[in-house]
Amino acid sequence: MSGVAVHLKGLRRTFGSVHALDDLDLRIAPGEFIALLGPSGCGKTTALRVLAGLEESDSGQVLVDGKDVTRLPANKRDMGMVFQAYSLFPHLTALQNVEFGLRLRGRRKAAGRAREMLDLVGLSTHANRYADQLSGGQQQRVALARALAIEPTVLLLDEPLSALDAKVRVQLRDEIRRIQTDVGTTTLFVTHDQEEALAVADRVGVMKAGRLEQLAAPAEVYLRPATAFVADFVGLSNRLPGTVDGDRIEVLGSRLPLVAPHPGGAATALVRPESVGVVPDPDGPGRVLTASFLGPTSRVTVTVGDQLVVAQVSGGELPDLTPGTAVRLELRPVPVATE
Repeated sequence: MSGVAVHLKGLRRTFGSVHALDDLDLRIAPGEFIALLGPSGCGKTTALRVLAGLEESDSGQVLVDGKDVTRLPANKRDMGMVFQAYSLFPHLTALQNVEFGLRLRGRRKAAGRAREMLDLVGLSTHANRYADQLSGGQQQRVALARALAIEPTVLLLDEPLSALDAKVRVQLRDEIRRIQTDVGTTTLFVTHDQEEALAVADRVGVMKAGRLEQLAAPAEVYLRPATAFVADFVGLSNRLPGTVDGDRIEVLGSRLPLVAPHPGGAATALVRPESVGVVPDPDGPGRVLTASFLGPTSRVTVTVGDQLVVAQVSGGELPDLTPGTAVRLELRPVPVATE
C-alpha cells in the first residue's frame, strides 16, 4: 500500500451565511499524515467530508493522485474512513466486520486479509468476539482495521478517539501513527484535541472560519505560531502588554523577538507558560497567587500589579513557590506572536 498526493484546491462551501470553507487550499504529499485542528465550526470536518465525497463543495476541486474526483461519488473514491462512532455491525464478529468491505468488493481471500489487519492492530486473539464483547478502544481498532483492509488510497479519520477515555486515547493515537507509518497511506486526521494533533501528525493545519491559518510541522505551529489566533488556540498563552520596537517587543522588562512583523507601538504579546521563569526574590515585583503540582511540572500563577501571569516550572521548584512568595519573572527570549 502506498500513499498518493491529495490537493483540495480553492474549496468553497457555504451554509446560509456561514462560510464553512472559504477558498481552502490544502496539499497533502504521498504518505503524509496531516491533522486539521480548530474550534467547532471552523470547517475541518467539512473539508474531510468533501474529500470523502460525502458532501459537495460549492466550487473548487478535489484532486487525488492528479485526478479530478470532485464529482465522483463516495463509493468510487477508494477511501477508508474511521468515525467517532465505531459503527461496527453488532451481529458480526470482529473478523467479519473487517471482512465486510472486502466481500463487498468481491475480494478473494477476504478472511486472510482481515486476519492480517486484525494482527496489525493487535487484535488477532479477538477475531471471533462480537462488538459488545469488546472495549471501546478495541472496537475502534476493529474500525481502523476495517478501513485499512480495503487498501484505500487515502485514510480519513474524523475525531476517531474523542469517545474514549484519556489513557486509551493516548495508547490508540500512538498505535494509529505506528500503523500509518507502517502502511504509508496518505492520511487526513480531523480533531479538536491539540495534543493529539501535535503528537501524531507530520504537519498540522490550524483552521479558522474555513481557512488555514497555518500549516506546518507540529513544533513550528507551537513554537512559531503564524498568527495570534494560532498562538492562542494551540496551547496556553499569557496575554501580556508590551511595546514593539523594531523586531522586538518589551514585556515585563524583557525584550522578546517577534514571529511576525508588527507596525510598532503598544501591543499584546502571547507568551507560553513554559517560557516564564519564576525566581524567589524578596524585592521582586510579583507575588505567587496559586501553585499546583502536576507531577514532572508545576503550574504557578503570579500577580504582577494587576496582571496575572501563568508559568510552567519543574515539579522540584514548587516547594520554594508557595502562595504569597515574592518573586521576579524571567522570560525566555523565544519568538512570540502579537495582537
